[in-house]
Amino acid sequence: MNRRTFVKILPAVTVLAGTTTGLAQETQPVKLLKPETDGGASVLAALLARRTTRNISDKPLPLQMLSNLLWAAFGVNRESGPHGIPGRTAATASNSQEIDLYVVLPEGIYLYDAVKHRLVPVVSGDQRGQLGARGRRNAAANAPLNIVFVADIARYKTAPFQEPGLRDPDIQKSYYNIATGLIAGNVYLYAASVGLAAWFHNCDKKGLTALLRLRPEQRVLYTQTVGYPAEG
Repeated sequence: MNRRTFVKILPAVTVLAGTTTGLAQETQPVKLLKPETDGGASVLAALLARRTTRNISDKPLPLQMLSNLLWAAFGVNRESGPHGIPGRTAATASNSQEIDLYVVLPEGIYLYDAVKHRLVPVVSGDQRGQLGARGRRNAAANAPLNIVFVADIARYKTAPFQEPGLRDPDIQKSYYNIATGLIAGNVYLYAASVGLAAWFHNCDKKGLTALLRLRPEQRVLYTQTVGYPAEG
């Protein structure tokens, strides 16, 4: 892919706006719908149904479902968590909240802003074919939603309190991998509770680092693909 030709970084004011079945380009940041905190299967029923499913339909997700899923993944569930920082639905070392969720939709790639519960534009156009490890296309290329997990190591330095080894590179790896696993687990449980398919997998880390124009302190980790189960 010739990024100069096909990849356009959107202006800061350009984001997605919601409809009942998906999202369309608009000129202002879109505030996702208020997450629903009831409905769906029980936690125990979701645990029973939880599984990895790679056969995923290209059917778009309703905006309410997308809003619920992102909130369940790593949204704000307390205005004041540890040391006065908003609490999230998944734990992180020293409440550093070092994991960013890049939301890959057919329209483009967006950063999930959990505090304002909105999507912020990063890259325009359909980039789903760039997600496969070593550039290979897979089920993620047609799914309605992919979440790219990115760790921002710089946030360990500004964490409200310092866990032992928080600035040790080897220990940092364990912290951000565990945090990613907790978030991915939330996605799996939400998906199971509402009948969605989910698949946590590797991705083209080098390609995505360039595509997202990440800083040296940021690390692309994994991708999680979500959608309705494909028929058959």
